[in-house]
Amino acid sequence: MLTLKEMMVLVRGELLTPGLDIETGCSKVFASDLMSDVLAFSEEGSLLITGLVNSHVVRTACLVDALAVIVVQGKRPIGAVVDEAAAKKLPIIATGCSMFETCSRIAQYLSDGMR
Repeated sequence: MLTLKEMMVLVRGELLTPGLDIETGCSKVFASDLMSDVLAFSEEGSLLITGLVNSHVVRTACLVDALAVIVVQGKRPIGAVVDEAAAKKLPIIATGCSMFETCSRIAQYLSDGMR
């Protein structure tokens, strides 16, 4: 299990919602740009990895009780979206890594830790 802080370091991310808890452990990850798939298939307490930066991501993540959101490809949500996430206590982390690289880094770390 990785904490959000450890995941942030793994993907060279930046916390866009300072002051929120990133010491929480996470063992489930769901990556998608289709919020309908997130609603249908993600599990409660998952980390959501996406390339979308609109308010729908925040609302969907909250509906499925996601632990946090990692936004990939160097994208950054506008201030209003970050403010909405902060108000809902949903950490948002931005990374320059692609979705594939983000998932690969997390999977590699978890598989190395399992040995």
